[in-house]
Amino acid sequence: MTSSTTTAAEAATGGQPAVAEVELLIGGMTCASCAARVEKKLNRMDGVTATVNYATEKARITYPPGVGVADLIATVVRTGYTAEEPPPPAEEPPAPQDGPSAAREDPESAALRRRLTVSALLALPVVLLAMVPPLQFDNWQWLSLTLAAPVVVWGALPFHRAAWTNLRHGAATMDTLVSVGTLAAFGWSLWALFLGDAGMPGMRHPFELTVSRTDGASAVYLEVAAGVTAFILLGRHLEARSKRRAGAALRALMELGAKDVAVLREGREVRVPAERLTVGDRFVVRPGEKIATDGTVVEGSSAVDASMLTGESVPVDVTVGDTVTGATVNAGGRLVVEATRVGADTRLARMAKLVEDAQNGKARVQRLADRIAGVFVPVVLLIAAGTFGGWLGATGDTVAAFTAAVAVLIIACPCALGLATPTALMVGTGRGAQLGILIKGPEVLESTRRVDTVVLDKTGTVTTGRMTLQEVYVAEGADEKQVLRLAGALEHASEHPVARAVAAGAEERVGTLPAVESFENVPGRGVRGRVEGHEVAVGRLFDDLPPELARAGQEAESGGRTAVVVGWDGVARGVLAVADAVKETSAEAVRELRALGLAPVLLTGDNRTVAQAVAEAVGVDEVIAGVLPEDKADVVRRLQAEGRVVAMVGDGVNDAAALAVADLGLALGTGTDAAIEAGDLTLVRGDLRVAADAIRLSRRTLATIKGNLVWAFGYNVAALPLAAAGLLNPMIAGAAMAFSSVFVVTNSLRLRSFH
Repeated sequence: MTSSTTTAAEAATGGQPAVAEVELLIGGMTCASCAARVEKKLNRMDGVTATVNYATEKARITYPPGVGVADLIATVVRTGYTAEEPPPPAEEPPAPQDGPSAAREDPESAALRRRLTVSALLALPVVLLAMVPPLQFDNWQWLSLTLAAPVVVWGALPFHRAAWTNLRHGAATMDTLVSVGTLAAFGWSLWALFLGDAGMPGMRHPFELTVSRTDGASAVYLEVAAGVTAFILLGRHLEARSKRRAGAALRALMELGAKDVAVLREGREVRVPAERLTVGDRFVVRPGEKIATDGTVVEGSSAVDASMLTGESVPVDVTVGDTVTGATVNAGGRLVVEATRVGADTRLARMAKLVEDAQNGKARVQRLADRIAGVFVPVVLLIAAGTFGGWLGATGDTVAAFTAAVAVLIIACPCALGLATPTALMVGTGRGAQLGILIKGPEVLESTRRVDTVVLDKTGTVTTGRMTLQEVYVAEGADEKQVLRLAGALEHASEHPVARAVAAGAEERVGTLPAVESFENVPGRGVRGRVEGHEVAVGRLFDDLPPELARAGQEAESGGRTAVVVGWDGVARGVLAVADAVKETSAEAVRELRALGLAPVLLTGDNRTVAQAVAEAVGVDEVIAGVLPEDKADVVRRLQAEGRVVAMVGDGVNDAAALAVADLGLALGTGTDAAIEAGDLTLVRGDLRVAADAIRLSRRTLATIKGNLVWAFGYNVAALPLAAAGLLNPMIAGAAMAFSSVFVVTNSLRLRSFH
């Protein structure tokens, strides 16, 4: 059993858990209304509470002791879908070698792509032959039938299956309209070809935009059946492409951990897979290696780079007795760590659980086309049946009655509804890619219109995420170049990120650095050694500082920078100010976000002094500092509880949960895979100004989608009375449907001009 069981309360049944929880994989869902239907059926069971996520195709269910997992699965199956428990971790397929976000195409998506390709290639000549009379040769209609039949029967098979499943359970979706419309057009064409006059040699199919009554016995509508199928398959393919990336945030989080570890066994190092670690094991972490799991340092000292988890720009010095976190990087000396938490108890695993909970807790956005179709489909079917009965009763002409009924079905066929979202999304995302913006799917666009608060992660988002040398202060009588030369030479021998910043800054300002002799690292305090005949020390190794250097150090630290004292031969000669530099474009980006009506908030794990200095530099008034990774999502929830609609911009793993729980998550593409996968929008260039562009583009794309839907639905509503009155024959209905589709596509193409 792979379900996770949680005790909610101790019942009177011998201490058995009162409530259990299980996660099921749901198969067969084709739209958001499917997820809502499964959820509704599960929640009708006594004591059961279920949340079904269409994007991840999972259901999270809590259930009482009287209900079993088999009962839950049976309920889903009776609803018309499949359900199973996730396989154990050992049975899960390995992640792609080229990273968790590679989004390898699964067999189901590949099959859909093949179905679309074949259907489009076969449907194109059918549409051209019907719509361009000069292309019609003798017996062209039989070639159209040969090409259209596989499209309607095989290409549209998923729609027919879904329509049949929905029918058996008393429901109707857009699949129902597609299936009924295409089968009606194809069935009428077969009747006209074999029993009417349409199969006669020399038959021509005039393309006239006239509204007139006709018996339809000499017309075929194969282009309608094939064209609708190909267009709707295109929309499903575009949607499936974005769904393939669902769940990658969790894989990205878990892949941050070390894969193997050097465990001490009887004084010898033995490399074992990291998942085989147990509490109490002691393992070795060399410089540059990831720490395998949460633990306590029992030997050695070093600097640990925890930026990928905590957002701290400055590595933390650790020594014996200090705690360390799994997946952080040892940036300095050799450490021996005793494991204190393993597996699901580690900080990394808890963060992964936060992301998963946040994703499952997102509002389930129903696709507007499906919501409309849920009411529109049964109404259209009733109108078609009423049209047939009304004409038959009034005229007694079966052909005329069937022609009018088919016209109703065809004019209602939701080609434009199906194209409204994917075409605008395709053009909008294509233009976004040119501007360094990746929009993951149509569901995220609605949030961009309502967002009023933007939470900005500091490290790597507002700042560069790299320590750099900012200022050099020298004592009276000291030479700045000599201070930089000696300090840079000594720090060049150290692996500490602050040391690397000093060395890089010195090399940039004074050129080649001299060699170092007798280098020594003083854990937690700094480094010393012999350079050009001087005993040089860098760090916190001086007890007495000249007044001007003491003031300089205080000034640097009050401004959120790290002060490093430099001296030689026992005398302090200078102070170097090192900090995570603010990106040049961040202040402009904040101004642009304010212009969009968004209130910026700076959120960071750094201390208040550092955060306030950065906020003042970029023009942010509200600062939330000293926030642990686990608490960032809680901060977003708190802002949402205040009535705000929150966008989150971040780049680190520590931001992943907050990105997932925010109403809109914007991840910098220069950040970690976990952040990128958890976000709704990815800003490829890593420039914060692109966040404002992303929101503007998303809002315009959303407006285009809504305009398309209004047109597509409005045209159906306006044309239905004409078709029911017998004033719109199926050919004109097909032409109107094609025009509606062209309008939708043309309207979407306007997004290419977005700047």
